[in-house]
Amino acid sequence: MKNRTLTAHAAIVFCAAVSSAWGAPGSTVLTGTVADPAGKPVAHAKVDVQDASGASVSTSNTDSSGHFAISGVAPGTYAVVVTAPGFASGSSIATAQSGAPASVSVQLQKSDALDVQVNAQRLNTARNGLLPETGSSVYRFTQADIDTMPAGANTPLNQVLLQAPGVANDSYGQLHVRGEHANLQYRINGIIIPEPISGFGQSLDTRIIDQLNLLTGALPAQYGYRTAGIVDIRTKSGDTGSGGSVDVFGGSHGTIRTSADVFGSQGPFSYYLSGSLGMNNLGIENPTASANAIHDHTRQGNAFGYLSYLINPLTRVSLLFGATSNQFEIPNTPGLPTNFALNGHSTFDSSQLNETQSELNNFAAIALQGTNGAALDYQVAFFTRYTRTKFNPDPIGDLMFNGVASEDFHSNTANGVQVDTTWRLNDSHTVRAGLFFQQEHAVFDNNVSVFPADENGNQLSDIPFNIQDSSSKTGYLYSLYAQDEWKLTDRLTMNYGLRYDRMDEYTSASQLSPRVGLVYTLTPTTTVHAGYARYFTPPPFELVSGSTISKFDGTTNQSPSSQNAPVQPERSHYFDLGITQKLGPAVTLGLDAYYKKSTDLLDEGQFGSALIYTPFNYQYGKTYGVEFTANYKQNNISAYLNLAYSRAQGKQISSAQFNFDPEELAFISSHWVFLDHDQRVTASFGAAYDFYRTTFTFDGIVGSGLRSGFANTDRLPVYAQFNLGVIQHFNEPMIGKFDARVLIVNAFNRVYELRDGSGIGVGAPQYGPHFSVYAGVTKYF
Repeated sequence: MKNRTLTAHAAIVFCAAVSSAWGAPGSTVLTGTVADPAGKPVAHAKVDVQDASGASVSTSNTDSSGHFAISGVAPGTYAVVVTAPGFASGSSIATAQSGAPASVSVQLQKSDALDVQVNAQRLNTARNGLLPETGSSVYRFTQADIDTMPAGANTPLNQVLLQAPGVANDSYGQLHVRGEHANLQYRINGIIIPEPISGFGQSLDTRIIDQLNLLTGALPAQYGYRTAGIVDIRTKSGDTGSGGSVDVFGGSHGTIRTSADVFGSQGPFSYYLSGSLGMNNLGIENPTASANAIHDHTRQGNAFGYLSYLINPLTRVSLLFGATSNQFEIPNTPGLPTNFALNGHSTFDSSQLNETQSELNNFAAIALQGTNGAALDYQVAFFTRYTRTKFNPDPIGDLMFNGVASEDFHSNTANGVQVDTTWRLNDSHTVRAGLFFQQEHAVFDNNVSVFPADENGNQLSDIPFNIQDSSSKTGYLYSLYAQDEWKLTDRLTMNYGLRYDRMDEYTSASQLSPRVGLVYTLTPTTTVHAGYARYFTPPPFELVSGSTISKFDGTTNQSPSSQNAPVQPERSHYFDLGITQKLGPAVTLGLDAYYKKSTDLLDEGQFGSALIYTPFNYQYGKTYGVEFTANYKQNNISAYLNLAYSRAQGKQISSAQFNFDPEELAFISSHWVFLDHDQRVTASFGAAYDFYRTTFTFDGIVGSGLRSGFANTDRLPVYAQFNLGVIQHFNEPMIGKFDARVLIVNAFNRVYELRDGSGIGVGAPQYGPHFSVYAGVTKYF
């Protein structure tokens, strides 16, 4: 096909050469139309008029009707060559005569799958260009990086992120980035995915990731609401071909997990689908130091899909959707004494408690994304999310141990729209602007069993009674942003802009936030970045309850304080400064320092018997730290090391005070205290070595210990965890490609305690995993 095209083009040029001798003086207008085989006009096609030698004498582009007109064409015979994205090139002969317009018609044939891939990649590049990074700190994980981790794609997303700098580990799968409690924003293919109700399981499967970027620091105006870190996920797709995989993974703690994904394309339509099901007996961290937890079974499943259709070479519509369903048993601690009597009984075996929690998170988004191929890129997305969490108490045991048994159901529905645009004014200025709107509806339905009690909390009767505590609320978030990425010189780029945010939820508030970021290339191997951001962070609406605490006065669930000021949005000033240095082609070093000053600093704690978090504010907050990163990659060896130092402190509880004891409230009102998730030193590291078809890999984390004790005045001991893995790559006749892997978690069996049950908002102790062995096989097709 290619040879025939070249032959035809050569013949056209030859005809033009023979005819050119008959040209006459003067000029004329050359017009024409370009259409596809169905007769539909082809807009934005490039028209190239070539003379007898094959040299271009004039160019133009078709309009929206597929027409073009080129004036000032000298008399003669020319080859008119037309190209357009998504089409094979076409051509025609045109003979121009003095004083008489010439006209041609060119038909373009649809291109093959390769052009579809080129168009998809063009749109991917345009979509990625909607997300600036100037002035912020970025840490990237590729699909290959994830595959070489000891557990590969079976690594939970939170554990992947633990390998980034400044990310501290906590119980229940929580993460703390740069000394902040959660406050992470997840984006999939540029679309914000509303946060689920906090739980134990991960809402997104690592398997879907093609590339993962973690943005921290002083973020451009594009990013708001959740700003401790932007988890930017670019998913796999079917744009580049067809295939898939099936994976079986299992081992210690009764672990078994099966997963599969499939991807492909048919003309302009492409798809990627993924799903997994699994179970194990270590769903939540063990509250004791024993190797095996009691009553800790979990069943987890998730599904994800990404569908894309190229409307034309410059426009596509895509649909992404996901669902996660997790069930957990709450692990028990044996030998605990009861605190309350029930119907004449005062003993209960704490190892036989039967608390459970179920979690569901569904989301979907449809997006129209396009580019004009030159100056304008855009994406308009509509999204929806439904999440719910249900805690089921042990109705007898919880009453006898806690004096309250609460069946808690929380749900939240979010719907909204997100618009992002990029306009390249010229080589120096790229303007980005957009808007975001979200409506949420939260439902809280709690059925609470309690005992009557006196003013000191002493039980007055061993006969419990029920209190229904239900509420619901609808809230709204709005935002607008505009920013300019200005290339002042070849070495210096500045991104400056403004962002406006407003919330109408349990409270109403707004803020206009300036942002500025600079990137300066000192030398070809040295880059400096700096930034300032004003942040506005609403409390997580799905966790802020409208519960009336006075309902529980005179019961064993009475709050220690009657104060209950509404939770406010956090407002902060953020400063960031960093440098990146390349030492040859193999080594990259980075150093980054940050400082954040806050009012109404947001934090979360577990204050009730249900394992659902509650937000509250410190009137004042300050967080600062420094991060060091080192990466090595050469031939068959790769390695990385991240080391971070941070301090996170707050003063004076200013909302949801009823959750705190009076002594603690009084102390915090006059003292700067460390936040419960403050960890002074955090490190992560790893390496991989490829030896023929075998990959040897390891990774690990080290922490100086989270806070504990009265008002977080103490801290837990230093801990460390090392994981080892071996991956064997096969390519066998009749079977094809498949991988087998064996991994060891906590290879040196260092038993460590993440939490001891003390500290602000800490409900129970949790220990890290013991020495465990797992294996898996992945078949590719």
